[in-house]
Amino acid sequence: MTTDLLARRTALLGPNVPTFYDDPVHILRGEGVWLWDAEGRKYLDCYNNVPHVGHCHPHVVDAIARQAATLNTHTRYLHDAILDYGDRLTATLSHDLDQLIMVCTGSEANDIALRMAQAVTGKTGFIATDNTYHGNTMAVSQLSTRRPPIGGYPDHIKLVPAPNSVDPVGGSQVDQPDAFARNVARAITELEASGHGFAGLMLCPSFANEGFPAISPGFLDPTVVAVRSAGGLILCDEVQPGFGRLGSAFWGHDWLGFAPDVVTIGKPMANGHPCAATIARPDIMAAFRTAFGYFNTFGGNPVSCAAAAATLDVMEQEDLQANAHEVGAYALDRLRLIEHPLKVEARGQGLFFGIEFAHEDGTPASDFAAVITEGMRREGVLMNRIGRHGNTLKMRPPMPFACEHADLAIDTLEHVLETLPHG
Repeated sequence: MTTDLLARRTALLGPNVPTFYDDPVHILRGEGVWLWDAEGRKYLDCYNNVPHVGHCHPHVVDAIARQAATLNTHTRYLHDAILDYGDRLTATLSHDLDQLIMVCTGSEANDIALRMAQAVTGKTGFIATDNTYHGNTMAVSQLSTRRPPIGGYPDHIKLVPAPNSVDPVGGSQVDQPDAFARNVARAITELEASGHGFAGLMLCPSFANEGFPAISPGFLDPTVVAVRSAGGLILCDEVQPGFGRLGSAFWGHDWLGFAPDVVTIGKPMANGHPCAATIARPDIMAAFRTAFGYFNTFGGNPVSCAAAAATLDVMEQEDLQANAHEVGAYALDRLRLIEHPLKVEARGQGLFFGIEFAHEDGTPASDFAAVITEGMRREGVLMNRIGRHGNTLKMRPPMPFACEHADLAIDTLEHVLETLPHG
């Protein structure tokens, strides 16, 4: 069955379409934090942030079905749903971020954010870290580092060393905030000298794809000064840390303690329904709307708005941000108690946590981390790995994840670690 599906994928979708795991999972059904494969096997989902309030949550499913049976159109006709949702969503934000454009993917949202910075500054240069991912459009793929663009990175893009827990920029955790800011300031100077000018810095406030390093609130303060002094915008990609995942704050930038100019959101926003948004201050939105004619046929349609509103309902009704705070702290405490010769650091915030592994000589234990994820899949727990070298386990489950689920996942992890050689 799996072999046949893989052959059909290659025939219809082309080569190199990624799957998780050496033996890919053929999923047929989901509920809450659980998934079932074609053979009826049940898996604990410790990875997927897309079903933010749980796979197939009945409240979200019902909202989608009811709206789809009533009306689905675009924003060139008037409808209340986008306005009602916009009011609720922007009420969760501060810093005068109270206008939004709804789109379908985080890539689209980030692409708009870049154009907003261009519209405000009249400049075209951007900065990101050298170990990040912000999407798949032509523009944002030039910021992403998974695969270099054909022809190399364009000269209007500067990538600065990403923050790191084990090997911090500047040589120490204490010096890392200033060192990161110095690198950003240097990149700004280079962009200005090249004639492109500096439009903005795009980052994830938890540096999720960088391996979610153990930074603290205030880390970005020196960088904010450098960006503001140069007249650039801070573009904050909240696709992974947003909507309460970090537990202590609804948004990652609030936890880190800075005021972004633009916020982008995506995957978790509507519990898996294709929905995303770019949120900005009115002056920034006005500059964008003046400089660019923009319309998105599917963005902000009534069904997407119903799904997004229902997701907020569940967040509030089930107090899922508080759950992330409580369960995340419990899981991280357990991860820190694990003893293993290749373990370097257990870290995380809320329901985003994992362990970094390295060999005795300090080289990343990437293959070892890969073997762990495969072993966990065989034992019925789905997770993955992240970071520059893929040597950090990545656990980022749906928000209803409870302490009992954390126990199951970490008990399984301990068992898998006991069965593996340390080389």
